[in-house]
Amino acid sequence: MTTETADGRSTLRYAWDEHHELILALFSGLLILLAYIFEKTGALPLVFVTLYLAAYGIGGYAKAKEGLTETFKEKKLNVELLMILAAIGAASIGYWMEGAVLIFIFALSGALETYTMSKNERALHSLMSLQPEEATRMNADGKLEVVPIEQLEVGNIVYVRPGERIPVDGVILRGEAAIEEASITGESVPVEKRVGDTVYNSTVNMNGVLTIEMTKAASESLFQKIIHMVQNAQSEQSPAAQFIERFESNYVKVVLATVAVMMFLPHYLFDWSFETSIYRAMILLVVASPCALVASITPAALSAIAAAARYGVLFKGGAHLEMLGQVDTIVFDKTGTLTTGKPVVHESYFAEGIDELGVRRAVASIESQSKHPLAQAIVQFLKVEAAPPSQFKDIAGFGIEAVVEGVTYRVGKYSFHEGVTDPFIHLEQQLKESGHTMVYVSNGTSIIAMFALRDTIRPEAKAAISSLNALGIRTVMLTGDNPVTAAAIAEEAGLSDFVAECLPEDKVNHIRRFKQNKETVAMIGDGINDTPALALADVGVAMGEGTDAALETADVVLMKNDLGRLSYAVKKARKMNRIVKQNITLAIGVILLLIISNFSQFLIMPFAVVGHEGSTILVILNGLRLLTNKTQTQAKEQTAAQRAAA
Repeated sequence: MTTETADGRSTLRYAWDEHHELILALFSGLLILLAYIFEKTGALPLVFVTLYLAAYGIGGYAKAKEGLTETFKEKKLNVELLMILAAIGAASIGYWMEGAVLIFIFALSGALETYTMSKNERALHSLMSLQPEEATRMNADGKLEVVPIEQLEVGNIVYVRPGERIPVDGVILRGEAAIEEASITGESVPVEKRVGDTVYNSTVNMNGVLTIEMTKAASESLFQKIIHMVQNAQSEQSPAAQFIERFESNYVKVVLATVAVMMFLPHYLFDWSFETSIYRAMILLVVASPCALVASITPAALSAIAAAARYGVLFKGGAHLEMLGQVDTIVFDKTGTLTTGKPVVHESYFAEGIDELGVRRAVASIESQSKHPLAQAIVQFLKVEAAPPSQFKDIAGFGIEAVVEGVTYRVGKYSFHEGVTDPFIHLEQQLKESGHTMVYVSNGTSIIAMFALRDTIRPEAKAAISSLNALGIRTVMLTGDNPVTAAAIAEEAGLSDFVAECLPEDKVNHIRRFKQNKETVAMIGDGINDTPALALADVGVAMGEGTDAALETADVVLMKNDLGRLSYAVKKARKMNRIVKQNITLAIGVILLLIISNFSQFLIMPFAVVGHEGSTILVILNGLRLLTNKTQTQAKEQTAAQRAAA
């Protein structure tokens, strides 16, 4: 009985589609083994030569086609063409098996490289499969209609049942539910969402009925941006890979010219026989091919990008991954990046001899009428229900004056309460120095309550900064906030340095100064005001829930707004750079060693084939190590431990 995969293909068809290069390479190897057995048992040459030729055709067809097509279309030589000539050259002087083994190992290394590419393609296909194709639209008459996603427009109302994927980016109008956001953030733990909260395309409504207003076109949704970033990451090469690609064509020309000369010149200079000269020239054709050098970078970069994407760190290309590994200074925005961007009441004080519960209710009554972030934070802190005030007056720049149960209250900044006594004067300076913002409550004769609020540092920020500092990276905060608050946040987070009262152009100037001092700078932010600095930095990093402008400008996106993933990304980038250096060193070292051995007449064809193509497989396997996420596990454990300690 033939089973089928999720996309309707039979198991055999799926295996062929996904692994046909590997299957052909292994079949080629089997034919070589049979030919070798027939050759050693004294079979007719026609038998084993035919088997060797079959191995040539089956194992080398794909690479030969690729090499010839590129040569004719782009008018440049390549490593595939060099391998074809080397295999034909080996066969032409009677080394059928060596030529076939060369084809086999070359095909095997190509299959491994294709495997790396397919890992990224499968990640993209799995992402795209999460995109709903239809949505239930609620029309103006209240009727429900199932329509293709392409027919939806901004402002449409969609209806989402429990268990369905949310088809749009939008805001909840009615209902509440636990939303599983793994497709966006990488986290499987559902997030509670209610009226007014933002939800994203491709996330799953776990347990509620939701009515959602569409706020972004389907092509502009956060999920579509993620898909575009993955596509760009696959196609964009790092500077090192671009250099190797440019180097390859010229190098192949030099090798071919050298081989042509070597077929004749040593006969006259060193008194070699023509047979020896041609033999050594064919070995040179094998060992001087830059297969391992060409495979040193791209598989490693794609592996690192794929592993990072699984952990919720999206790179827009290998160039940014390579550059992040060289960063020695990371600049942070404060609000929304190092902090949550939402003020929280840290301390509250009430004057002696007053009805504290009554004051709490009065303040909750007044602040519940305001949309100001400080007012909302105080309401959330008080957690008491109260009737609306009988009179309400919002005085811009100062606060609110309102009447509750016959008493006139003022709630706002200190200057709003002139002429009244202040029982908290001895506390205020200390609170200001620790970065708090004060909201005062007075009843016409005295200040009767004071709330100290402050933007809170993200739970993972301290661990992330500590990890970056341990990596030898200088961490700097650029903020528009006042020096007192900036100093308090910088000290609490453990930053190396900070600059306060920065306008957007000031942030740009500071980053320009860092770069002039030969520092490699990464900038991380989330707002529109951060985009000039993100664009100027060597690497721009955006928080995943930041503005569209920040997401478009940045080179790297942290999907969960988790700063702990930044240190993970730096470690992964540094590891990739180390592996690429190892690969290049190994590739060049093996080529030089084999060339010297060949000129010294120590090297024979079988060892030349195994040594050269073996190094190609080694560098690819070394690059594939980046697919593992040991760094991810360590990062999670470290962050969890530091959060628990806090």
